[in-house]
Amino acid sequence: MCSTLPTSINLRERIVGLDRKVPLLDGRLAPYINLDNAASTPALRDALEAVNRFMPYYSSVHRGNGFKSRLSTVAYDQAHKTIGRFVGADTETNTCIFGKNSTEALNKLAFRFPQKPDSVIITTQMEHHSNDLPWRSRTKVVHIRATPEGRLDEDDFDRQLAKYGERVELVAVTGASNVSGFITPIHRLARKAHSVGAMILVDAAQLAPHRQLNMKADDDPEHLDFVVLSAHKMYAPFGTGALIGPKAFFLQGPPEYRGGGTVDVVTLDDVAWAGMPDRDEAGSPNVVGAVAMAAAIQVLMEASMDNIAAHEEELISYALERLGRIPGVKIYGETNPARAHEKVGAIPFNLEGMSHFLLAAILGYEGGIGVRSGCFCAHPYVVHLLQLDEHEAATWQAQLLGGDKSNMPGMVRMSFGCYNNTGDVDHLVEMVERVAKGEYQGEYVLDRSSGEYTPVNYVDPLEDYFLLEPQ
Repeated sequence: MCSTLPTSINLRERIVGLDRKVPLLDGRLAPYINLDNAASTPALRDALEAVNRFMPYYSSVHRGNGFKSRLSTVAYDQAHKTIGRFVGADTETNTCIFGKNSTEALNKLAFRFPQKPDSVIITTQMEHHSNDLPWRSRTKVVHIRATPEGRLDEDDFDRQLAKYGERVELVAVTGASNVSGFITPIHRLARKAHSVGAMILVDAAQLAPHRQLNMKADDDPEHLDFVVLSAHKMYAPFGTGALIGPKAFFLQGPPEYRGGGTVDVVTLDDVAWAGMPDRDEAGSPNVVGAVAMAAAIQVLMEASMDNIAAHEEELISYALERLGRIPGVKIYGETNPARAHEKVGAIPFNLEGMSHFLLAAILGYEGGIGVRSGCFCAHPYVVHLLQLDEHEAATWQAQLLGGDKSNMPGMVRMSFGCYNNTGDVDHLVEMVERVAKGEYQGEYVLDRSSGEYTPVNYVDPLEDYFLLEPQ
């Protein structure tokens, strides 16, 4: 029996495209099972409908005198407030800045963050590259280790925080890992960071779609100073991300992008920058994306993040129990169904003796199942979870730099959205069981430059579904 969200709102029925069938290798059409939500979620129908209702009135925002411009301005400003309310921010003292995605938001903060000559930023071995690489270019970065199973090593965090003390300017941590799903104790880390005068940033791209997020009051020791969100992981894939943080912080200096909308006054000799969020939203903003993101978030709040979390914990527990029974399957991170509450719905695994690239391909071409394989933009963390030694890591890195990804280590990741159910899990488990027994039909060829496998002599009938131009 398929589990359903324990609320009167049936979110599964509100997902765009869930009724669409996709072609399989054997010529049949089958319902698409999307278990790749950690990469991107499909759109909520509510977000799409909000866009469709808004588009006839879309116009430029701010300073326009026409009715459509006035309406668009109010809608865009309301979107800022909705996102602030969703994360529990005090909108009197904090601002919401819209951009393309969470990666841009993190780079923006890295650029805007003032650096002292001996300052230190603490991040973790668990991070997505987007919350690691921007900081490396700015100052000394210290990476907190992960435990063997992949949790944050909080003892190491305490040691490094004590070692660097007041030199630590910022603690930049993921709210939940996009690989293992482990949830970071963000409020406990916030209290510790503030004790040495540091601020804390939470990359909540993976956490926010699955759990209640509360920045807490500005004067609370467990207050989150900065939070980053990504709309395409929150059922609004229309090109928007958000950075929420103190107005006073962003008013300290000029923005990294300068031009239209960022100023109050410009002379040939001087510039007076605008207030927040205008000075950090250069050019014509993605008003449509902001409206879509706010509409999706309104649905999530209406459904209740606690209900979504309870539903997801049931799915995680069920999936761990079923996957764990398959001979040859190794699950990384948490394997105990009873501890499903400690993670969001990302479950990485491998099948003994088979490339993760090949398994993902078979699931897609023959099962109509969307998963992701590889290192998930978190190479150090995946290498750690796979327990690769230095020689193994150096070998595949050299091959990759030589243009050969065929031996690139990685995993297959199934990841849930609020609309998935136990039937989706059953479908994946049944396919993995078949593959483990060698009961798949295709002959697959490896593209060494990408590491990916495709069926021999198979041509995707993409033109029958959607293309901008004929192939």
